[in-house]
Amino acid sequence: MNEKKLRSQSGHNRTVNIVIYVILILMSIIWLFPFVGLVLQSFRSYATEYGGMVAYFIPKEFSLDNYTWLFGSESSFPKWYLNTLIIAIFVAILNTIMIVGVAYALSRSRFKGREAMMQLWLILGMFPGFLTMICLYFLLKQFGLTQSGAIPGLILVTVASSGMGYYVCKGYFDTIPKALDEAARIDGASSARIMMTIIMPLTKPIIIYTALTAFMAPWCDYVFASYVAFGYSDSYNVAVALTRWVWTNDYQGYYTRFCAGGVLVAIPVTILFMCLQKYYVEGVTGGAVKG
Repeated sequence: MNEKKLRSQSGHNRTVNIVIYVILILMSIIWLFPFVGLVLQSFRSYATEYGGMVAYFIPKEFSLDNYTWLFGSESSFPKWYLNTLIIAIFVAILNTIMIVGVAYALSRSRFKGREAMMQLWLILGMFPGFLTMICLYFLLKQFGLTQSGAIPGLILVTVASSGMGYYVCKGYFDTIPKALDEAARIDGASSARIMMTIIMPLTKPIIIYTALTAFMAPWCDYVFASYVAFGYSDSYNVAVALTRWVWTNDYQGYYTRFCAGGVLVAIPVTILFMCLQKYYVEGVTGGAVKG
């Protein structure tokens, strides 16, 4: 009787797993379809297929014409790509330093006003950043950090408020036993030495997670970047520049080139996540605790 029940249960579990896998496969196909289309369209030849909208999905002739054009003399794509890379790298480094420093201080130290500060930052974080966009634009304009100075302006704005995003990082620090700090202090280690030689090696996942998320913010930024660099193409990032191509309504010339640019934009982020996925997951799960 028990054997029959086990077989029935096993068959039921197998059926449930099949249904789940079928649903997941269908969801994956739906999710990946736009990306596959983007890649395929980027390999369409403008010279032979007119570069615009067509009635077929797979190109009749694969070509690197669009990628060649992006790096040719007629395109400013390399400059826009470099602008985006510069902003993303500086923001990733500076944001990580700021967030890790604030999270470490709030996790390992106890000082007057600590709780009030955390509550204030939590409340301020509930307000959308769009509310300050116009004010920030005019403030940056007063210091010459718009249009031709948009790159340092975007770095400054992104880094200035980064310390408020300490929540996940602080949660990870809270999981590290404070007994390590106390033992090191007994041996005469300073707070800085404890942080650099004891705590930091244990927090590699959360540091990589913080750097990745900080890198992603300016890499995908469009709204604020379009305001700050408005009308000055040399300061565009790739998101703003590629959008300007779409706004030209010249699908005959820019549609497939837009797709090629989108593929090149996705490559660095994809590589980073594939190489650092393990640390990214550990950082998220390790920091998702109540601190």
